[in-house]
Amino acid sequence: MNHITKLITYIFVVSAALLLIACNPQSNSTPPQNSITLIAVGDIMLGGTAEEILIEKGYDYPFKKVQHLLNDADVVIGNLEGPLTNVCESTLNKEYLFRSPADSVAPALKKAGFNIMNLANNHILDFDIEGMNDTIDSLKKQHIQTIGVGNNLTDARAGTILNTSNGSLGFLSYSLTFPESFWATADKAGTAFGHEKDIREDVKRLSKQVDHVIVSFHWGREKSLDLRPYQPTLAHAAIDAGANIVLGHHPHVLQGIEEYNDGLIIYSLGNFVFGSYSPDAKTSVIARLTLHKEKYYSAEFTPINVLNTEVIFQPYPLTGIAASGVIEHINKLSKELNTNLIQTNDKGFLHTRSN
Repeated sequence: MNHITKLITYIFVVSAALLLIACNPQSNSTPPQNSITLIAVGDIMLGGTAEEILIEKGYDYPFKKVQHLLNDADVVIGNLEGPLTNVCESTLNKEYLFRSPADSVAPALKKAGFNIMNLANNHILDFDIEGMNDTIDSLKKQHIQTIGVGNNLTDARAGTILNTSNGSLGFLSYSLTFPESFWATADKAGTAFGHEKDIREDVKRLSKQVDHVIVSFHWGREKSLDLRPYQPTLAHAAIDAGANIVLGHHPHVLQGIEEYNDGLIIYSLGNFVFGSYSPDAKTSVIARLTLHKEKYYSAEFTPINVLNTEVIFQPYPLTGIAASGVIEHINKLSKELNTNLIQTNDKGFLHTRSN
């Protein structure tokens, strides 16, 4: 009888341990050898109503409380809203015109760890083509690559390749936001517009040159938690064509997350550091994504506070009930997408995939 009791106890302990491992991604969160780590954040605009604070405290100030989360990654990417330029006059009749000082912002982004920035958005040409080119030049001086814009449509769709010690990443980016005058054409500079046919062609082309493809979209409706019908259509098209990761921006708030056909889609990362006191942008996440053997492998999401009336343009990680609330919010948004984050120690995880 003792032997039977011991056997039952052993089976129970082993089963419990296996269940813990299966349900606790952190227990298996150490990236495998030869993997690539990509950190992605939301919208960045170091100007607007943040200008006075940043002039006083310095342009490194916004990143100090999250700097540790941006470290130890192969690639860090964000969406830069508005040009880095000293051009003061714009030819546009536009309600919101953003710009930031290139000599201050570009070095701060480099110091924070960014090595590629998405520029395909509805603000990069706020100060015309000169402002866009100033942005590209200032980032290039800091060895920060750019995606989604160019001197013509071919350039804007070309993509950018970054090499790491464990493989290569190809980046593409598209803007589906107005004004239409920002969209590049065969003979006009601007942003790449995301036609489904072009996206499929671009991903297939770039996937032949690199180990992984990441596609960024500036899309959706500002302040909306709901997806527009075209968002899943284009995201799925990108994954089906060979992309591993899809990153979304523009709504300024979080939207759902979807694991789809061995890929990962983050429909909106919300704000990161954005020069506005808008009460709508309250929380966001810093996404830490692992790529391995030419596939998306796992994901970790750190909730952060981005409500500028509280954080004063210096986001910080959330803990306890506040962190749980963000993860629960994402899971509610992602329920219809059949994706669910598992919470461990104030972070949300997606299960590590098999090798």
